Amino acid sequence: MKSVNYANVKVNGGFWKEKQDMIKNITAMAVYDRFQDTHRFEALKCQWKEGDPNMPHIFWDSDVAKWIEGAAYLLGYERNDTLEALIEEAIGDIIRNSDENGYFNSHFLVTEQDKRFQLRDCHELYCAGHLMEAAVAYYEATGKRAFLDAMCKYADYIEKVFKIEKSAAFITPGHPELELALVKLANATGEKRYMDLAKYFIDEHGKNDEEKDYIPWATWLYNQDEMLIKDRSTVDGHCVRAMYLLAAAADIAAEYGDEELKAACERCFDNAVNKRMYITGGLGSTHIGEAFTADYHLPNRTSYTETCAAIALALFAQRMLQLSVKAEYADIVEKVIYNGALSGISLDGKGFFYENPLEIDPEFNDVFVSTTQKQHYAITQRVEVFECSCCPPNILRFISSIAGMMFTSDEDTVYVHQYMNAEASFENTKLNLCTEYPVCGEICIKCVTDKKQLALRIPGWCQNFSLNCDYEIKDGYAYLAVDGETEIVLTLEMPVRAMRANRRVHDDAGRVAIVRGPIVYCAEGLDNGPDVKGIFVDTKAGFELGECEFLVPSVLAKGYRPVESDRLYLLAEEEEFEEISVKLIPYFAYANRETTEMQVWLLKK
Repeated sequence: MKSVNYANVKVNGGFWKEKQDMIKNITAMAVYDRFQDTHRFEALKCQWKEGDPNMPHIFWDSDVAKWIEGAAYLLGYERNDTLEALIEEAIGDIIRNSDENGYFNSHFLVTEQDKRFQLRDCHELYCAGHLMEAAVAYYEATGKRAFLDAMCKYADYIEKVFKIEKSAAFITPGHPELELALVKLANATGEKRYMDLAKYFIDEHGKNDEEKDYIPWATWLYNQDEMLIKDRSTVDGHCVRAMYLLAAAADIAAEYGDEELKAACERCFDNAVNKRMYITGGLGSTHIGEAFTADYHLPNRTSYTETCAAIALALFAQRMLQLSVKAEYADIVEKVIYNGALSGISLDGKGFFYENPLEIDPEFNDVFVSTTQKQHYAITQRVEVFECSCCPPNILRFISSIAGMMFTSDEDTVYVHQYMNAEASFENTKLNLCTEYPVCGEICIKCVTDKKQLALRIPGWCQNFSLNCDYEIKDGYAYLAVDGETEIVLTLEMPVRAMRANRRVHDDAGRVAIVRGPIVYCAEGLDNGPDVKGIFVDTKAGFELGECEFLVPSVLAKGYRPVESDRLYLLAEEEEFEEISVKLIPYFAYANRETTEMQVWLLKK
């Protein structure tokens, strides 16, 4: 199974053309400028000395690397001299300041030099992984090898220190990421040693007792250190770390035909999406450790649901498709890209959320007036940069390359996993998708290929669809024969629906979430007045579609609000309701106008 590279797919119009244009015209430079302001690019010059301000942070290199990777994807579509010059300057600093072994880390090259590869939780290998991914992306976009060669040298050194000599103070990365980066490096260079090194880290993870207590305030679960990956059945600990680790495990399972590892990935995926995932595709029930908690524990207001965790889930799900072509994996990718990840960036492309809760109530955010200790709540407006600013460049690279999630192919079949207005050319195949999806569910596909069949995903949310040709359904895909030039029309019915949560999700008891196609909706106080959490939606009265003010239609519903009273408590039979019109907007668009209440899960009348 091969994924079709993003560079072989051109998004021509519609929803994702708007988003990619925003990334290209606004976001790329907005993130660059903030990283300049905060000295992240300056750190690459390795000129800091004791007593200077702005000591390079241990993870700054990863922020810059993700920016380079995202910018490189833009170059893959269209060369840009200005952008390329900025990338070249950063690459030049990295290459020039790498040591004789190829090692580069802007923190440990200027301070704590005796601590290199001695502190497992200091992100050295995490940063190295992101630098390698950036190098691969830049090489594939431009054909320039200098950065790629430098990162190969760095990978060789990591292999020597960790696998051959075993001279580091730890065995596996503290923050997984290097593992999946090595897979990319192996595929880009054809050097199998890098794939074997990724496998080594995956196989060693959880095997070594001496690694299990490296964070004083966390248990072994935090970094998934309590068992071998092949023995796992649940996703635990830090969400991003868990998802990156499993994404790499899926890569290794596919590459080496490891059935035990594949089965573990399947179990963990099932646990993640059926027990511990928010309806938006968000992961992380608490800010404490940015972590998973327990099955069905999904609080809405204090959810952490980090943007990077949603992206990491999509990366894991996309890799599961190479193990088994099942619609459930592509369904999760779709859920993430339209909801839990996309909410991480503002509609103007300049602001970002680290956390993406499913409920906001600003009036009650600062009620601990008599104590210095406060309850943690997510911020209510997006900002341009964070102290830990991993999410902005992650969104940049994710949306820049999102077309790479549309297609895969094998010897006989071309698979269409995501629907965008796009055209693709690869392996004696040409595809042209014409659609306004997700505004509507009609997709017209022109296909010219020497493959025997085309497989079209029928989303799990779609209960009724039609195709203008014969087909056979298998694992959520409609398989149809193709011969020469074929034209297909797929129509997915896309009614508005109310979804309930499993009864074990106590926070959502008696409530519904409104969805249409892949889009999850929410209600904001700006449209619906105060006390949104107390609004009841009449799901039997039906729904209407409103204007496409956020690229997809808003949803209008009949609802009821309790009449305001000065009494703190009153008899239930005395309660009165007023009928109101409830306006729902796509979740990804919340908090883009002003600070206001927001609610995904609404009371059902």
